[in-house]
Amino acid sequence: MDGVTIIDHPLVQHKLTLLRDKQRSTKVFRELFNEIGTLLCYEVTRDLPLQEIDIETPLATMKSRVLEGKKLVLAPVGRAGMGFLEGMLNLLPSARVAHVGVYRDPRTLVAVEYFFKAPEDMADRLVLILHPMLATGNSAVAAIERLKESGARNVRIVCLLATPRAVDNVRAHHPDVHIWTAAMDAGITESGYILPGLGDVGNRMFGTR
Repeated sequence: MDGVTIIDHPLVQHKLTLLRDKQRSTKVFRELFNEIGTLLCYEVTRDLPLQEIDIETPLATMKSRVLEGKKLVLAPVGRAGMGFLEGMLNLLPSARVAHVGVYRDPRTLVAVEYFFKAPEDMADRLVLILHPMLATGNSAVAAIERLKESGARNVRIVCLLATPRAVDNVRAHHPDVHIWTAAMDAGITESGYILPGLGDVGNRMFGTR
């Protein structure tokens, strides 16, 4: 699909299958989520710009490459997005973190904001929205709009699962925002869960119901 990258790395697909299995304990589910977050971060940042600097190794001086510009902003959406955060910070320890408190109303499936906090210099940074389950796309659209209001100009979505409906929704409202996902599932249930999916991520991650 236009504007979507499917991350088909074998390790990502293997861990996604383990996550889908309803027999996984809360502990193992959380660990797998953290691991897959690291792998997804590696893929979504593979085109970051670099610049050359002068350094000295123990044997000689040389030019070598480092990341160019300001560090990224990681923006987890709701409690499910927090499951990606630690794994991504393992690769990007200097990244800023924006908190996007959005939940989906279980009856209307409309996104409702309850908290928002972001760095001041959003316009100068690449923003990665951590949104594991892109079901209807309503929460993602709301998160993007809120981040853009705070100044963000370069935004990407990192998710575990997406649906064609959600992708169409995001692309219709924000065609400039590219989506990285591990898989594209068929659709959603009446309650708004991705099908076949992996259930309620927040509940499985934190042991709630």
